[in-house]
Amino acid sequence: MRCLARTLVLPALLLCGCPTEAPPEPVVCDFADQPAGGFVVQPYLQTMTPTSAWILWETNSGNESRVDWGVTEELGNTSCGGTVPLNPELPELSPTRVHEVQLTGLTPATTYRYRVTTGDAVGEILHLRTPAAQSAEAPLRLVAISDSQLDEGRPDQLREVLQDGVLAFSAEQFGPDPATELTALLHAGDLVDNGWYHDEWVETFFAPGDGLFQHVPLYPVPGNHEGNSPHFFRYFHLPDDATAGFSEHWWSHDVGNVRLIGLDSNEGYRRVEQLDWLQAMLDDACGDDGLDFVFAQLHHPHRSEVWTPGNLDWTGEVIARMEAFSSACGKPSIHFFGHTHAYSRGQSRDHVHLMVNVASAGGRLDRWGEQPHEDYDEFSVSQDDYGFVVVEVEAGAEPSFRLRRVSRGTPEAPLDNAVRDDLTIRMVNQPPATPTALSTAGHDGCDGDTVLAASAFSDPDDDLQGAAHWQVATCDGFDLPLVDRWRQHENQFGGEDTQAGDDLADEVVSGLPGGAELCWRVRYRDRGLAWSGWSAPEAFTTIDCDR
Repeated sequence: MRCLARTLVLPALLLCGCPTEAPPEPVVCDFADQPAGGFVVQPYLQTMTPTSAWILWETNSGNESRVDWGVTEELGNTSCGGTVPLNPELPELSPTRVHEVQLTGLTPATTYRYRVTTGDAVGEILHLRTPAAQSAEAPLRLVAISDSQLDEGRPDQLREVLQDGVLAFSAEQFGPDPATELTALLHAGDLVDNGWYHDEWVETFFAPGDGLFQHVPLYPVPGNHEGNSPHFFRYFHLPDDATAGFSEHWWSHDVGNVRLIGLDSNEGYRRVEQLDWLQAMLDDACGDDGLDFVFAQLHHPHRSEVWTPGNLDWTGEVIARMEAFSSACGKPSIHFFGHTHAYSRGQSRDHVHLMVNVASAGGRLDRWGEQPHEDYDEFSVSQDDYGFVVVEVEAGAEPSFRLRRVSRGTPEAPLDNAVRDDLTIRMVNQPPATPTALSTAGHDGCDGDTVLAASAFSDPDDDLQGAAHWQVATCDGFDLPLVDRWRQHENQFGGEDTQAGDDLADEVVSGLPGGAELCWRVRYRDRGLAWSGWSAPEAFTTIDCDR
């Protein structure tokens, strides 16, 4: 029997008493009388490493924070922790307390049974699985969601996304045990509609996650609907490596060959200190040979195709740092976000960086035609639906990740876990063959149209074509091009693919100056985001229509 005590700088901490003589007495984690009570929130998992795990739960009375655990249902080990009053300033509004216990000394890649106890409240035996050590180079799977706040018109939506969506998809695709098949659940903010209301956390967030949160660790960041409420920070035990004074507002955590980064994009926290901290985390990841990818999450978008009022310039500062990291270090990156209640996936033009809106897991959908929209070049897929994202990561000699959007559809057109977006990014990706400029047609007329045509796409990895980038400039250089167009192989916007039928082998340009000697060039990109070299510039002369 082992007892692990935790030192917390938190109110109402009660440490366990550990027996020292054989035969051992039963471990009691709090010596005060334990009034009868019950669970308000069932156990849920937080920050996990290959050798440790945090387990939290909420009760309406009692201070005992005890977890019995072991590799079999005999358990055999006991760890004790402390309590955090949910609302110590106004206990009459929410007199419950959150219990926190850390299990330590665990073995990587091992399934453990556990049971929580607070006085008369004894939980059922559940289980978790520790992640593999980084050196094992084991695969991992992440699920990312956002904006699960209650929609009064569809109060059961989050339950549907988690139960019929995440759990059912994982069981069908990977295996029946979520603890074994899923490494972590990411949440990009707006967990509840109003973070100050205790009952919303209990009824509209934790209850729908029953059967998932007990087995897969949850890593959230705050959204605007959390309102900077202390409830968020008392309910979660996130990695504590933020800038001093900003604990759990931003954090980093390594899982396998991925560095996870959580950021706070809410007003009051869009600070240079957070950007400096982010840069330090990226610099560290760059020099860590065990890390191949960086996945960050924050709530607000830089650009939102479905709801442009949600755009935030500060997120652009985050993106710029991640883009520079990926290009300088050769390590692809993603930032997940939400705020707009629709899915969007884009990619930086000149960097191997994805931008993915993983909403909506419950919040009322932002629909085409309801709000201001914008068709941004970076985004190739935008869909106004419910759903979640699954990322499967491989390590080893050829690291890669596969990202899929799994859709639950819309109220009028429900879907049962339909995969509506699917792409794979490889850390080692040979670029496509450099295209050849074939012809320039129409430039001798005065109607303004010029057709640029290039050779067919070819890729040594047999990847499909993802994009073409066309430029027209004066022949002394392309620093200030007259035409600079980036065409992606798909552009799902407003309910249709505006790029359907475009083979990306030619481009029509207009409005070129008359009587000018110009040059054009093109480069091709594969769907793994590798660019070819630029074609050799092709010279042509436009007619002087004034003569």
